[in-house]
Amino acid sequence: MTGPDEPDLPGYDLDEALLEATLADGHARTRAIAYPQTAVVIGRGGKCDVELHRDRIEADGVPLLRRRGGGCAVVLDPGNAIVSVALPTPGTTGITRGFETISRWLIDALAELGVPGVEKRGTSDLVLGNRKIGGSCIYRRLNLLYYSTTLLVAPDPELAERYLKHPPREPDYRTGRSHRDFMGSLRDALGHDDVARFVGELRTALDEIG
Repeated sequence: MTGPDEPDLPGYDLDEALLEATLADGHARTRAIAYPQTAVVIGRGGKCDVELHRDRIEADGVPLLRRRGGGCAVVLDPGNAIVSVALPTPGTTGITRGFETISRWLIDALAELGVPGVEKRGTSDLVLGNRKIGGSCIYRRLNLLYYSTTLLVAPDPELAERYLKHPPREPDYRTGRSHRDFMGSLRDALGHDDVARFVGELRTALDEIG
């Protein structure tokens, strides 16, 4: 999993067991966790010299990982919740439909938790008040669709400013904004910044919606 002319990087392997289990028995699985540390994750075809301040990442001793899915680099931190979905799906098509279906499921769950008004914008962003509160990626292989999103409950936008260059691609609604001005959070809408509590409540809401 390397980008063009890039050295190999450790893989983002948080969900490998989830994918292997779904491939083995054909059952859909969902996982929601509070992310435990700070890390930088670059997309499957991303180029470090274009997207990252790698010298700062290395100076701070922050893990730099490469994920299966595409998209631009992101910073994960303990203010984030990660929701991952592994779906057994025939063939190798259905990425657009997968994004739409899972995004709607998450939007409905967030509304159940008292966060109405979340929209899907760009290719796969979840947006509240014109600020990004969720970034997603999809990986597709034969008979499996893997979706993962980072929900910004109480993120530290200064980490994104420090480690990420302005992305080489951006959705129209970003309008050139810096990471600090573009990133939102769920903190105010939820009325708290307890990521573990949010994850527990989100799991319940997702199960109820089905």
